[in-house]
Amino acid sequence: MEKVGYLGPKGSFTEAAAKALVPNDERIPFRSIPDTMDAVKEGLVNRAVVPMENAIEGSVNITLDYFIHHQRMNMAAEIVAPIEQHLLVSPSRMSSWDKVETVYSHPHAIAQCHHFLRKFLPDAELSYVNSTAAAAKYIQENEIENAAAIANDIAADAYGLEIAQKKINDYENNRTRFLLLTNDEAPFESKAISDRTEYKTTLMITLASDYSGALHQVLSAFSWRKINLSKIESRPTKTGLGNYFFIIDVAMRKDNVLIPAVCEELIALGCGVQVLGSYPCFSWEDLSGFKKEVIEKEAT
Repeated sequence: MEKVGYLGPKGSFTEAAAKALVPNDERIPFRSIPDTMDAVKEGLVNRAVVPMENAIEGSVNITLDYFIHHQRMNMAAEIVAPIEQHLLVSPSRMSSWDKVETVYSHPHAIAQCHHFLRKFLPDAELSYVNSTAAAAKYIQENEIENAAAIANDIAADAYGLEIAQKKINDYENNRTRFLLLTNDEAPFESKAISDRTEYKTTLMITLASDYSGALHQVLSAFSWRKINLSKIESRPTKTGLGNYFFIIDVAMRKDNVLIPAVCEELIALGCGVQVLGSYPCFSWEDLSGFKKEVIEKEAT
C-alpha cells in the first residue's frame, strides 16, 4: 500500500484532502508542513498533501518557500476544498464558551475568524499551533484549561469536542487549495479524471535583470500565444533585498508546442525557467464517491 503524508494530527483539513485525492493510501500525519515534505524525500511516505493557498489569506508561504528552497518535488495534483471553521470546546464548557481565556488554532484559521473573535471573544488570548487539528487535540488533552479551538467538525468528532459556535469564519467563500507532491514525474492517475478535467502547469521564472519592461516581456510570451494565466506571484529569492522570482500558473496542460515555445523564448531573453508540475485540478465535488459529507464522516 502507498503511503501519503499530511499535515496532522488526524482530523485536519489536509487529511480530508489527502483522503479525497488518494483514498487508498495509508495516511501518515506529520507535525509541520516541512516535516511532511521531508518525509517524501526521506522515503517515509510515497507522496504528500500540503496546503498551498487560501481564498481569504492567500498563499501559504511556508509551503511555497520550503518547496522552492529546500525540498523541490513534482506538483502532481490539486484539489480545492471548502473550509468551514467552528469554535470547539470540551463538553463541560459548552455553556460558558464565551468566557474562554485562550483560543488555539493555526494562524490562517485565526485570521479567517477575525471578526468573530473581536466580537465575541475580544479578551481571549490567541495562541498559534501547527494545524487546526493540533488545536483540537490540545483541547482534548488539556480539558482543565479554560480554552477553545478553531477547527472543523472532523476534528470535533476525532477528539470528542463540542461545536460551541458553527461557521465562525468571516467569509462564506472560504476555500483552500491543496497540492499532492511526489518524487517522480509520473502522471497522476485517478478514476475521477475525465475529458472535462482541467489541468494547470506551474512555472518558476527568474528575470534576467532588473530593467524596465522585464516582467512585461515575460507576460508577453504567454499573451501573444493566447495562453491564459490563472495566477502570478512574486516571492523573494532570499539572495538580497529586492530580488524576486515569479511563480506562474498556466491554465493548461503541458503540451509539446506552446509551453515549450514559451520556455525557449524566455530562456532566450535570459530568464531562468523551471516547470514545477503539470497536473489535474479537482474541486471537492469532482471526486466521484468522495463527497464532502462522506469524507467528514470517515476521516477519523
